Amino acid sequence: MINLFRILLPILLLAAAQMVAAQDTGVLTLEACIARALENNLDLAGNRLDAETARVNYRLAAGDMLPGVNGDFDLGINDGRSIDPFTNDYINEKLTFSNIGLSLNALVFNGFSQYNTMRRQRLNLKAADLEYEAARQALALEVTLAFLQALNARELVRLTEGRIGSTEVQVVRLQTLFDQETGNPAAFRDLQGQYASDRATLAQARNALTAAVLELERLMNSEAPIDPERLGILMDFEPYGLSAGEVYADALANLDAIEARRLRLEAARKGVAAARGRFTPEISFFAGLRSNYSSLANLFTETGTEITETGDFVTIAGQDYPVLSESILFQADPISYRDQLDNNLSTFYGMSARIPLFNGLRAHNNLKQQKIERTRAEVALDQSELRFRQAIRGAHADMETALERYRVLEEQVAAYEESFRINEIRFNNGVSNSTEYIVSKNNLDNARINLANVQYEYLLRVRVLEYYRGNAQW
Repeated sequence: MINLFRILLPILLLAAAQMVAAQDTGVLTLEACIARALENNLDLAGNRLDAETARVNYRLAAGDMLPGVNGDFDLGINDGRSIDPFTNDYINEKLTFSNIGLSLNALVFNGFSQYNTMRRQRLNLKAADLEYEAARQALALEVTLAFLQALNARELVRLTEGRIGSTEVQVVRLQTLFDQETGNPAAFRDLQGQYASDRATLAQARNALTAAVLELERLMNSEAPIDPERLGILMDFEPYGLSAGEVYADALANLDAIEARRLRLEAARKGVAAARGRFTPEISFFAGLRSNYSSLANLFTETGTEITETGDFVTIAGQDYPVLSESILFQADPISYRDQLDNNLSTFYGMSARIPLFNGLRAHNNLKQQKIERTRAEVALDQSELRFRQAIRGAHADMETALERYRVLEEQVAAYEESFRINEIRFNNGVSNSTEYIVSKNNLDNARINLANVQYEYLLRVRVLEYYRGNAQW
């Protein structure tokens, strides 16, 4: 029995652990918020459509490189004077006609203009995909900012509620003394004023929390309201291990926004090459098949001969004899549509050259415009690198300052906690006055608020630096 219990015990414990793990803890993590935002955010959906548009533009440019094959067919009725398409004779009767054809046109050479256009669109497609990824990273950062802001606001609400609780205890104690006419009325009124001030601060803190949660819900496109009490994150205050230069190096190598700018620049260069190709002759190959049909086309078959009088006479020995004529008889049979298409089939092929001589300076101005776009892309890349370099330096300096302030404020909170403990004992025993108590209490409360603020400020700066390093999944 004991051996059986020893065997079953680990199994029961494992099953219980799995059941507990399967239960919803109710905690809404930062990663879960980011995942929901990436799935539901409407602005990100617009970026996704931009990437799809770039993909279609690339397919259009790639399709222009392929030969063009077209078929045509027409069927009509002509009544009146026209040319019989079967005999090429003028006629004045009603006929049904039809033409059918198949043509091919293939670009052979145009100074690689079309090829460079296709490469340009392919680079623009890659840039659009990277810009979509950059938008995902930026959205993840926005969600992180809103998430931390909500946590910070929630912490301030909790601190303010605790602040009100301690003030309320003193107000109740002094109220009792006031009612018994044994306490200091001024101290009671001072604490009443402090209590009112704390409640006003709490209302303001709750409003800030509501605004922060609403911003988080907007980014997540969440229909259901978010309970701020469910938000949870692991607080880590270890020193950040990378310098600003190392973060910037990672940004240049990994950040999708910068790589997208590089691809846009390369695409602009291909645009210049494509514009130069417009100055060269364009050589094309063409070929085709043609055939037609006419309702008047007939096939005549000989059926015999016929002798008829012509109306003339020949006089022989005073005797008139009629002049006879022998004519061949034919039977007209319509030629079928299919047979006419086979009989009238013709082919053509050849090469064509289009030499640009003068086109209103369009090619010249288009080249100048593409060069301007190339310069604009170069400037945009330099601006992006400069902006990220300055932003990384600023975020790194703010991160280091926040960590230093956190350590200092920890010491300050500890000192003010001891000071408030002493002043509270003195005030309860009537040794100190209400002013000293309130000042001591406000010092402690403000220090705790500053410590809470700097905690989330440090986490925020770390997240921003990780964003600049190109870390999309946090």
